[in-house]
Amino acid sequence: MKFKKRKIKYAAIFFICWFVLLVFLVDGVLTFQTMVDYFGSYALVEIVLLLLVILPTWAAYKYTKEQKIKRQ
Repeated sequence: MKFKKRKIKYAAIFFICWFVLLVFLVDGVLTFQTMVDYFGSYALVEIVLLLLVILPTWAAYKYTKEQKIKRQ
């Protein structure tokens, strides 16, 4: 699999924005300990939060179209 610079750039930007939003929500609004108490497992909450960051980032990479540069 060959990585494309443009796709990586957009996926990285998406990753940073999404990660910041989740950190704000989890640490500020929802509080992590409340989520652990609700779900009952620290590991489960950590895995779900990691998947909430990794899967959308992978999708952004997968569905970003690479521009074709036409050289003359």
